[in-house]
Amino acid sequence: MSLKARISDDMKAAMRARESERLGTIRLLLAAIKQREVDERIELDDSAVLAVVEKLIKQRKDAITQFQQAGRDDLVAKESAEVEVLQAYMPAALSEAEVAAEVQRAVAESGATGPQDMGKVMGLVKARLAGRADMTAVSALVKAALAPK
Repeated sequence: MSLKARISDDMKAAMRARESERLGTIRLLLAAIKQREVDERIELDDSAVLAVVEKLIKQRKDAITQFQQAGRDDLVAKESAEVEVLQAYMPAALSEAEVAAEVQRAVAESGATGPQDMGKVMGLVKARLAGRADMTAVSALVKAALAPK
């Protein structure tokens, strides 16, 4: 079953169970997927759907930070609940050791010699770790791996 079909099934289940908060989040996700499909005139595959989910999670986390600074605990709780629902569609996260090993493998495969090759390495790593690792942390690991010693 594709990820998009699983999300649709979850929406139907949330409707039947009358879980309004979960239903709202899933509808928001399906609307974002549909919007991207309409904009690009394509049918999204699982990796593209994961990218949409990842983007929505990032938006929610940014909003949580801003709401915490503003002292809006009610909105922090709402956004946190949405992140929890969206997180269910992401693949299992890799450990730091697994991410570091993947970065080292990508550096070796690309033949990178210094910071100027960061784009090559990030291209390989991003394709392999999409949705399973925080790309900000991965970028820092790649910089460290390519730093002159």
